[in-house]
Amino acid sequence: MSIFNYKQRNNIILVSIIVLGCFILYALSSLFSSILGAIVLFTIFRPWYLYMTDKKGWNKPLSALTIIILSLTVIVLPFISICFMVIGKISEINTGDLRLQEWIDKIDKFTGDKFNQPEFAETTLQKLGTYATDLFPSLIGSAANIILVLIVMYFLLYFMFVQNREFEAGLMRYAPFREQYAIKFAEALRNSTYSNVLGQGVIAVVQGALLANGFWLFGIPDPVFWGVIGAFISFLPVVGAPTLCIPASLLLFANNETLKGVLLLAYGLLFIGNVDNVLRMIINKRIANTHPLISVVGVFIGLPLFGITGLVFGPLLLSYFLLLIEIYETNRMAADQLDRIQANPES
Repeated sequence: MSIFNYKQRNNIILVSIIVLGCFILYALSSLFSSILGAIVLFTIFRPWYLYMTDKKGWNKPLSALTIIILSLTVIVLPFISICFMVIGKISEINTGDLRLQEWIDKIDKFTGDKFNQPEFAETTLQKLGTYATDLFPSLIGSAANIILVLIVMYFLLYFMFVQNREFEAGLMRYAPFREQYAIKFAEALRNSTYSNVLGQGVIAVVQGALLANGFWLFGIPDPVFWGVIGAFISFLPVVGAPTLCIPASLLLFANNETLKGVLLLAYGLLFIGNVDNVLRMIINKRIANTHPLISVVGVFIGLPLFGITGLVFGPLLLSYFLLLIEIYETNRMAADQLDRIQANPES
């Protein structure tokens, strides 16, 4: 006969589950970006998958493979290619082979004469190169790591789609809150993902394209490269792509092209900056409102964990965390109200 009663055995099993779960999470920490990436892609492409399987009657594995190929072609491969292009340009900056060297010398002379900062441009670019290199550790580290992350991510995504009903039913069953709150949480999760990934992605692409176009019109070297850099920093609402027009304008001032410098500065701060505000207003109205503080703090959380993808994953994780807190508060208030009713049934 066991020395433990039913409740004690359950408590021991629960502790064992928690301990083993912590070990499993620790073991999977290196693949956390794969898990989070699969969740993001599932959330984005779920309506398309349901349309293909439920409306069009497509085979589930075929529909899942179609979405995998589509996401790989449209999102993942272009993103990796752009990152490697940026890494190549950063290497040129660090080795002094970039065509901007002539412009760097001019702006150093200009800032030295006007502001007593004779190495302003060179020092700034070196810091930019060091900082940007830190953003791409997974890409610089090894191609094998990238392949492993992608394989695990798409392996998870395939079964999340093929067994989507069982997957969603399992989430509903083991969710630590009532069904109506679970549905609310799922909707908020979807809106948060759309806002942080699709919404911020659209803003980044538009701002990067406008910046590259402006640099090309005003004769700034490597406009495509700087447009890509502008797209990345567009995820930072405090900084943003328009700020790159400030050093670019200094380059034009140093080249005695004052009118171009003033026009480029106005184009960046007034036009690109206001386009950013308009797009954010439209996205927040149609999808969800992501507070700028979530973006800023989320970036500081995500960059050390995920590298450059932390620009997206960081704010996303913080949004999920705040959603859980909101659901917890709602549950606690409901439980307190139920306790009061049970304590005073006549009232």
